[in-house]
Amino acid sequence: MESLSLLMEGFAGALTPMNLLWVVVGCLLGTAVGVMPGLGSSMAVALLLPMTFALDPTAAFILFAGVYFGGLFGDSTMAILMNTPGQASAIASTFEGHRMAMDGRAPQALATAAIGAFIGGIIASAIVVFFAPTLAELSRYFGPAEYFALAVFAFIATSSVVSDSVPKGLASLVLGLGISTVGIDAVTGTQRFTMGAPQLFEGISLITVTVAILALGEVFYVASRAQRDRRDLKTRSAGRPWLKWAEFKEAAPAWGRGTAIGLPFGVIPVGGSEVPTFMAYDVERRLDRRRRFPMFGKGAIRGLAAPEAAGNSTTGMAMGALLALGLPVSATAAIMLAAFRQYGLQPGPLLFDRNPDLVWALLASFFIAMVVLLIINLPFAQLWSKLLLIPQPYLYAGITLFCGLGVFATSGRVFDLLLLLGIGVLGFGMRRYGYPLAPLMIGMVLGPLAETSIRDALLSSDGDYAALIDSPITLFIYGLLALVLAFTVRAAVRKRSRQDI
Repeated sequence: MESLSLLMEGFAGALTPMNLLWVVVGCLLGTAVGVMPGLGSSMAVALLLPMTFALDPTAAFILFAGVYFGGLFGDSTMAILMNTPGQASAIASTFEGHRMAMDGRAPQALATAAIGAFIGGIIASAIVVFFAPTLAELSRYFGPAEYFALAVFAFIATSSVVSDSVPKGLASLVLGLGISTVGIDAVTGTQRFTMGAPQLFEGISLITVTVAILALGEVFYVASRAQRDRRDLKTRSAGRPWLKWAEFKEAAPAWGRGTAIGLPFGVIPVGGSEVPTFMAYDVERRLDRRRRFPMFGKGAIRGLAAPEAAGNSTTGMAMGALLALGLPVSATAAIMLAAFRQYGLQPGPLLFDRNPDLVWALLASFFIAMVVLLIINLPFAQLWSKLLLIPQPYLYAGITLFCGLGVFATSGRVFDLLLLLGIGVLGFGMRRYGYPLAPLMIGMVLGPLAETSIRDALLSSDGDYAALIDSPITLFIYGLLALVLAFTVRAAVRKRSRQDI
């Protein structure tokens, strides 16, 4: 009850006219930046960081929270409409969300994303208010061996998520792992796959790869099929900006499962919401295979609802972990940690004692931001879908321009633009020959985590590989992986037997 009374005091502070204005401004800015390929909530917060010195800390962090959540929705908007996610956390939303848009259900896809984001964010915010200290204890049970097991699970599971060809999925995964190793080894100082180029010493940026593979590769692919695959853009953008009751019932279980999957990852530092969104998509895809008429691959609403809820529940919990422990579990959270220190504040248990007005007003602003985003984005779902009416030459020329601007803004190097072009050609080739993109992205996102974790685990155990499986958590993860592999093999055998018949 004490938490509830403190939250009510936080609402009193957050609902002042000026603070409410900063919530709305943050949500609008975050959404606007998120719809640009290569940009996202992390870049928006970083750009706003030096501009908030004139604000008091409470107003500044309320603005940051609005940008954080608004950026996630903006990322998903472009992922659904253009198949060009602003950040890696929106990749899973492209698989079914973009198919819905191409089938004339863009407003319904955006409504599904908005409601899923609202549900995941609201539930996560409520748990942060009441149970953050208890849930934060879970992260203390994860050591290097557990992180490595989690990464292996993600590698193997996602290799069979979006492709019926396991060899192609594994090849894509290996390619992603290879890209993640480019640069100077942080432990030994050895150059790896740099070919002597100083521009590669720091590795290849995830933003560059994401934009090149998912956005520029799509542009090349569409251009190559322009004469053979002309579509009526007006039919693609038509539709009602709400969900029918049948669609809502179809999406509701996926929203719940996605939220449940995303919550624990908010206190486990595995890089943000990329892993839970892929896992949520994988769960829904596997459940779909048991249905009489599978929908995945045709614009399944559950395949969009689950990742959206998972991503926002992870984000909400990540903010709780940042406030309660000072633990940044994503790039945007790390930038916000720097912002706290800019104001002379140190997130952690003492923050709740020394700055309760700021903390509880910020927590209250999470709920307000979710409502504001729902109000802003649901009525404008049909307006956003009008982007599909733009003629393809102008549309994809604009996307190409924003791809280049987004990548150049993050590094300021012409070399990264050349990388963008080369990796974009690679993305086109993967689409052309049916290689899935998700394993490549998850391999690059989790490759460094897996490498660091296995090294730390072996160093702490004097090279004893048994340390990788000597905890109940690792045994549970590997046991779950074995079940996933068993189901995958069983499905493959059934499919082959049907083809033989």
